[in-house]
Amino acid sequence: MSGAPATDAFKTAAAEAAVQLVDDGMIVGLGSGSTATFAVNALGRRVREGLRITGIPTSEATAQLARQVGIPVSSLACHDHVDMTIDGADEVEADTLNLIKGHGGALLREKIVASASKKLVIVVDESKIVSRLGSHFAVPLEVVPFGWQATAKALRRLGASPALRTLPGADPFITDGGHYILDCNFGPISDPALLEEQLSMTIGVVEDGLFLGMTWRVFVGGEAGVRTMTPAALRGS
Repeated sequence: MSGAPATDAFKTAAAEAAVQLVDDGMIVGLGSGSTATFAVNALGRRVREGLRITGIPTSEATAQLARQVGIPVSSLACHDHVDMTIDGADEVEADTLNLIKGHGGALLREKIVASASKKLVIVVDESKIVSRLGSHFAVPLEVVPFGWQATAKALRRLGASPALRTLPGADPFITDGGHYILDCNFGPISDPALLEEQLSMTIGVVEDGLFLGMTWRVFVGGEAGVRTMTPAALRGS
């Protein structure tokens, strides 16, 4: 197998394995993006088979899909915790399971839901596993539209090569929160925690796509089937 059909098959297998962790009565965070779509569809099938859950969508697109497949949806305004969130990722650092997320355009809401979750479960195909974050993907930053050029200038001083995310017609991509996204290429990141601290202090940055120390499990689909990864700190515990 090769190409997109193979990748989709790997993602589907990983998503099917991940959703088996969901138990009756859970509040489940529903991720955004192409990989998360496989998990939402798999959960929808389990709901139609009798599973009772409530979904907390991380984007308007995910909320619409959840309703289409029969998952009851709610919000953090109605629930003070999330039992488990299932989402995708752009990169997964092999040893730490730190993530780059946000190329689906919903990183702020994804991070809010992930931070409210007892367990964050990530679904990826094997191409997303890297030895160091930033090896293949830029770090998305959700930024305030006003003065975004000044924000980009400040990010360049941190070593970034920022690019405004645009739609096919060249208009800026706008998130569900009304923000722009700057995709910032830093190259391989030697100290993600330091970088995240620097980004959080940059005026105009609403949130960054570094998800550090949040992942509980990663389900990885590949040629050999689905394998499960845990952070190095939890292995053997």
